Amino acid sequence: MRAFEVVSPFGPAGDQGEAIAALTAGIKNGDRFQTLQGVTGSGKTFTMAKVIEAVQMPTLIVSHNKTLAAQLFREFKGFFPHNAVEYFVSYYDYYQPEAYVASRDLYIEKDASINEEIERLRLSATRSLMEREDVIIVATVSCIYGLATPEVYRKMTASFKTGESIDSESLMRRFVELQYGRNDMVLERGGFRRRGDTLEIYPAYLEEAYRVDLDWDAIAHIRRFNPVSGEILEELDRAVIYPAKQFVMPQDMIDAALGKIRAELAERIEFFQNNGRFREAERIKIRVEYDIEMLTEMGYCPGIENYSAPLAGRGPGAAPDTLIDYFPKKHLTFIDESHVTLPQIGAMYNGDRSRKTNLVEYGFRLPSAMDNRPLRGAEFQERIDKAICVSATPGETELKQSARVVEQIIRPTGLLDPEIEVRPTEGQMEDIYAEVQKRIQAGERSLILTLTKKMAEDLTDYLGSLGLKVRYIHSEVETIERVEILTQLRQGDFDILIGINLLREGIDLPEVSFIAILDADKIGFLRSLTSLVQIIGRAARNAAGKVVMYADRESAAMRAAITETARRRSIQMAYNEKHGITPTTVQKAIAGILSRHIEEERQSAETNIGVFKKSYNLLTPKDRKHLLAALNKEMIEHAKNLEFEQAAAIRDEIKKIEEMEP
Repeated sequence: MRAFEVVSPFGPAGDQGEAIAALTAGIKNGDRFQTLQGVTGSGKTFTMAKVIEAVQMPTLIVSHNKTLAAQLFREFKGFFPHNAVEYFVSYYDYYQPEAYVASRDLYIEKDASINEEIERLRLSATRSLMEREDVIIVATVSCIYGLATPEVYRKMTASFKTGESIDSESLMRRFVELQYGRNDMVLERGGFRRRGDTLEIYPAYLEEAYRVDLDWDAIAHIRRFNPVSGEILEELDRAVIYPAKQFVMPQDMIDAALGKIRAELAERIEFFQNNGRFREAERIKIRVEYDIEMLTEMGYCPGIENYSAPLAGRGPGAAPDTLIDYFPKKHLTFIDESHVTLPQIGAMYNGDRSRKTNLVEYGFRLPSAMDNRPLRGAEFQERIDKAICVSATPGETELKQSARVVEQIIRPTGLLDPEIEVRPTEGQMEDIYAEVQKRIQAGERSLILTLTKKMAEDLTDYLGSLGLKVRYIHSEVETIERVEILTQLRQGDFDILIGINLLREGIDLPEVSFIAILDADKIGFLRSLTSLVQIIGRAARNAAGKVVMYADRESAAMRAAITETARRRSIQMAYNEKHGITPTTVQKAIAGILSRHIEEERQSAETNIGVFKKSYNLLTPKDRKHLLAALNKEMIEHAKNLEFEQAAAIRDEIKKIEEMEP
């Protein structure tokens, strides 16, 4: 096994060293659950990386959304350049699950758009777990959904080596069993082709392909090559091809399962007929018999995951195999932002079950489809080995089950938690105006948090009428535009950002020195202790950070947040005084969500646009139409890959072309 090795120009700072030592000791002592309670900006990600290096265990990192998972993936790729760092999230750009609305007799067919690059990364993750131990996988809650059993997946491979005698027809049949498609004209990812005595296969999980040169019935050469340029990258002694899909089964297991599926179908038809529900009986008969025929002939069918229980030989109610089962028994799990991630994991099962109940009840699916499900919260906790919950505001669940709670309060920059004041609501607009003017003169930015979209929009109009440069952001603002707005805030294109929940973006805003929380005393999620502490942390990247809560009374959540912030601030001040540290504002390049510099993104987008333009004559309507279609496709691809700045640049170019005179 290649050792986990953190590559960084910096060592542990502040209380990171103490946190790393405590968490490492806990793991080595056999503690199953621990919590890292780290303030915003204290370098929790670096601490996580150093713990992995210290314990040398394969690691799963679970985040609650794709954006934050993408950030963590990029950071860990930087920390561990010599190890396998993988990305495992839902591969759907758009997903409408199969459903039936009984009150309207409305069946909604499954509709989905799969992101091929994310599918490749998922397959790369499972393949790495088959071949290596130095694996770190950054995942969303997608990791608790069913996959093929690891034992079956491990067996479903095609391996060959130089000098080996081989039947090429048998090898190609094996590729088909692994769900690779044959196309002798074009070699695409997840496909293979034959040209004379040469076989080429493009693994679904790689960016390169394999070329196998045959000398009669022996393999003369195995080469890894670039499928676009044809450049030979490496001469190999052997190669192993893993499946092109994550739910695959050998034909003998499919044949064994078909008997169970037919028996269950017969029982279900009898049940419906005995209850006078002949339409449901006919519906389930037609649907399942079609799937059985597909499984018999092709070894696959649309919605094969709905037959995962009989195919895998699981009994009713048994939990499915998931990504966690691909890890060795001894592994480490980090649950990032655990106060959000753990409740999300716990909620997945009931949401999935309620939808499938109608499908089974009205003859769209067999009862065994109910066992194609995510893990329950308890099942997830049973399957993970050693776990560390990471959050600035851990919930009661994490705190109760943790053998130890390790605090990380000191920031390497010496920055303190911000000052907090409570001010009355009377005259709050005049007060906010005076505060933001101070920040504008200092070249700093401000955030204002409201409780409703309408108030955010109205307040934006009001402050704009006073001559301030202000924007709002909420859920109705498109993802690409949200990221663009945040980038513009950092660049100083405007000075004040108004929103409802500015926590979810997962982007640091070190230029923000003032935060105004309106209706701070209202009871609810947006003004809970967790939310208030997280909001306060937004001002902790700036040495002049200050938070003002506008309220006519102090709620329990406000008092707790103020008390906790004061406690942390006193510890931080004492540390700085002892070590002679002067707090300095975080200096961070203005980058996109995946930390790419915005100018590089714009230049890359402009280069692509230039290439497209040279290929079309804008004066010809047909060419204009084709150019716009090509640019739209390019824009969507960038958005899928979270390259929002490039997508926005192409969007702007599309608007320019559409506005041109025909």
